[in-house]
Amino acid sequence: MAAIRIAPSRAVRALNLLRAVGTHGPGCPCHSNPGHHHNPLSISQGRRALATPIDYSQQKEYAFEMAASSIRFGPGCTKEVGMDFKNMGAKKVMIVTDGTVLHLTAMKQVQEGLDREGIKYEIYSKCRVEPKDHSIKEAIAFAKPYAPDAFLAVGGGSVIDTAKLMNLYTSFPEADFLDFVNAPLGKGLPIQGKLKPLVAVPTTAGTGSETTGTAIFDLVSKKAKTGIAHRNLKPTLGICDPLNTRTMPSAVHASSGLDVLCHSLESWTAIPYHERVPRPRNPIERPAYQGANPISDIFSLQALRDTVKYLPRAVKDPDDHEAQSKMLLAATLAGVGFGNAGVHLCHGMSYPVSGQNPGYKHNGYAVDHPIIPHGVSVAVTAPAVFKFTGASNPERHLAAAECFGVDISQVKKESAGEVLSEALSKFLVDLGDQPRGLKDLGFGLGDVDQLVEGTMPQARVLMLAPSLDMQNVDEERAQLRQLFEDAMEY
Repeated sequence: MAAIRIAPSRAVRALNLLRAVGTHGPGCPCHSNPGHHHNPLSISQGRRALATPIDYSQQKEYAFEMAASSIRFGPGCTKEVGMDFKNMGAKKVMIVTDGTVLHLTAMKQVQEGLDREGIKYEIYSKCRVEPKDHSIKEAIAFAKPYAPDAFLAVGGGSVIDTAKLMNLYTSFPEADFLDFVNAPLGKGLPIQGKLKPLVAVPTTAGTGSETTGTAIFDLVSKKAKTGIAHRNLKPTLGICDPLNTRTMPSAVHASSGLDVLCHSLESWTAIPYHERVPRPRNPIERPAYQGANPISDIFSLQALRDTVKYLPRAVKDPDDHEAQSKMLLAATLAGVGFGNAGVHLCHGMSYPVSGQNPGYKHNGYAVDHPIIPHGVSVAVTAPAVFKFTGASNPERHLAAAECFGVDISQVKKESAGEVLSEALSKFLVDLGDQPRGLKDLGFGLGDVDQLVEGTMPQARVLMLAPSLDMQNVDEERAQLRQLFEDAMEY
């Protein structure tokens, strides 16, 4: 990024400020809105103008919101969870985990903590890695009869996301499953009330789900991933204990870390919040994913720097506890960043890649079914994606490339996307044991049309993608088709 220059005088500073306001900002919500009652044009048009309804579908956003879970970070802080639930007044806790984490120290510590405080609990341990709609429904059906007054998720993003949806549908037991699912695959209804307390204890360093109001799963009938996103879905507290990530195999360190990498890159390069359309008619309709904003930028860029520095170390040395701890913090930072700014093409394209898996099973994952880990599915398209988006904001793409150690002092703006793409490709190759394109996952050019059709419904994230033409469906399809072809190998 270019250095900020200090103007030599107040006059110059004032002039620069006026220029910035006039050319870069979203505009004052009053004076940029012809229907606002303070606008002179509106006043001159009298009552008729005041009565004319605003077409919010054509109004750009003018505000952003920052929402994130409370976070506690530190080695050993898992043991405090029993006291947390006692402080909340919880009496019946539903612990949510999976068959692997069930036998790890993290689970032992949370059970001991609840036992010490005399809090009753039930354990659901059948969460599926990369959950599907049917595994989510099974978990919800388990929770409803128990009627917990709080939830505790112990595991990776799949576990935490499952717990979020168990919480949602036990809080709104009469809701149809598709009521809250992101449109157009679901109805996309806002969550109108608060849910029960949810404490999330991540055992992986990747999804950032402990900070966000997003839960992702496969909608099997559509062969695509989707999810539910709303601020009310976010955990009450995320307990980020670096000791809990020491049990991750190297392959899980790598794939979860690649999710952090793409979270930070996508939220850093997403369209600015004030360019997003439509403006919500009511604040409750403002989406969790809003576009890049000045606060999310801070979290996203720091997470990117830390991931580039520490992920290779965490993958290569299982005893590098400093690197593991830094990656857990980076995952949380990226979660705050993308949980408010949003992600775009890497994630939008990853959902059909995972949902249409031709049979690939990633090395190092102890599961009995084919699996493309989420981090792998997002990273495999990243070199193609950021080459494509580079022209939208060369400065940001070059700033990202600089995080990978690229000397950008002599790089031309028109080369920004290509330079970042090359830096990403080198990083992925050097990380080791990663598929070098969709071909390595078993996809071919004959699969591209189906992958495109699986991406098209992901409007929630695609609308934040720079350079993608969503005003012209045929052009959008053509751009996505070219991106998938470019992502076949790098």
